[in-house]
Amino acid sequence: MLCGIDEAGRGPLAGPVTAAAVILPSSFDFSILKDSKKLTEKKREEVRKTLYADPNVFWSIGWASNYEIDEINILQATFLAMERAYQGLYLRLQEFCKLNNDKFIEPDIIVDGSFVPNIKNCSSIKAFVKADDSVYEVMAASILAKTARDKMMMRYSWLYPEYGYEKHKGYGTKKHIEAVRIFGSSPIQRKSFYIKSIEK
Repeated sequence: MLCGIDEAGRGPLAGPVTAAAVILPSSFDFSILKDSKKLTEKKREEVRKTLYADPNVFWSIGWASNYEIDEINILQATFLAMERAYQGLYLRLQEFCKLNNDKFIEPDIIVDGSFVPNIKNCSSIKAFVKADDSVYEVMAASILAKTARDKMMMRYSWLYPEYGYEKHKGYGTKKHIEAVRIFGSSPIQRKSFYIKSIEK
């Protein structure tokens, strides 16, 4: 049993980093999957709905806040989000096996990237660069992580409309940096991320 894990939001200047963990059934239509960066926003949303609607897809989302990013750095916060995503999936899988009297087997994990996070309760864990372009479970995880984070940034845009989070999702665009210069840092700003452009 293979679990794919990927993240979204390591690079932005604001908001959380998000991770998703996904296990796919052999019956899933793999042809709809690609690295989330290669899909349009509309297509990502369509695939997200398909993944969520399939009762045989196991998935979970994990988060690490901007405060946690500032406290432990972005790499460790990414690992934390991945750990939270996987443990959520692990509990769902355990519960499913218990309800259906199935034998529970700890999954093998593949993570996109070059670093291996310290994740408990798995059979094995490996990291592959560009796994989100070659491993279907990681492709699915990349899509769920990206869409979950985008939706969260949309919600933040309702709270802090002056920053335009609904458009740039916290990335360091010219509009975002200008908003920070005018209004100051928002409560979801990553203070450990240096923004040279707004220094006076």
